[in-house]
Amino acid sequence: MDRIVVADDHPLFRAALVSAVARAVPGAVVVETPSLAGAREALAAGPVDLLLLDLRLSDSDGFTGLAGVRADYPAVPVVVVSASEDGATVARTLAFGASGFIPKSATLGVMVEALSEIRAGEIWAPVPVDPVSGEGMEARIASLTPSQLKILIGLQQGRLNKQIAFDLGVTEATIKAHLTGVFRKLGVQNRTQAVIAARALSLEPDRRPDDDHSAP
Repeated sequence: MDRIVVADDHPLFRAALVSAVARAVPGAVVVETPSLAGAREALAAGPVDLLLLDLRLSDSDGFTGLAGVRADYPAVPVVVVSASEDGATVARTLAFGASGFIPKSATLGVMVEALSEIRAGEIWAPVPVDPVSGEGMEARIASLTPSQLKILIGLQQGRLNKQIAFDLGVTEATIKAHLTGVFRKLGVQNRTQAVIAARALSLEPDRRPDDDHSAP
């Protein structure tokens, strides 16, 4: 029996998603949650066949949640649902590893169609989108290991190496060793540049160049 997690903090829209799941995957066990933390609890509790994830939750905003789930649970298909429906957002969603993108303006019938195609192994988007280059920052971030991604998110949040080490339960030396791999995969040279690169996790990334070449 399929087990599907629906993570959205808007009760009415979450109910619409649950209704679409019931039509697309009859008999599925649906776990509802308004938060990323709740989605992660459901993922940790047992096998999940599909995760429907809003890009804006009380404890997650932008692509951080999607990237983290994809890193920790690469076998679980993730469908992003969002009110940000522009082509660039859809393309970036797919670049971060989502199996599909359902706009919140979609009708119930469109949601059912999307879920049916995704369950069949297809990648679904509301309109044709230009793919994000494999050399783009989204693809580079998606290539990070779970530990590397957590460290990047820590940098993005302004946390020090020792604070990130405490969060992950490792030594500060381990964090420094991981940073080398993070810098290499992102194509950056120092901590400041890595923080700038992490803006790709935001819904509206600031891509302005930065001339700071300070040491990590």
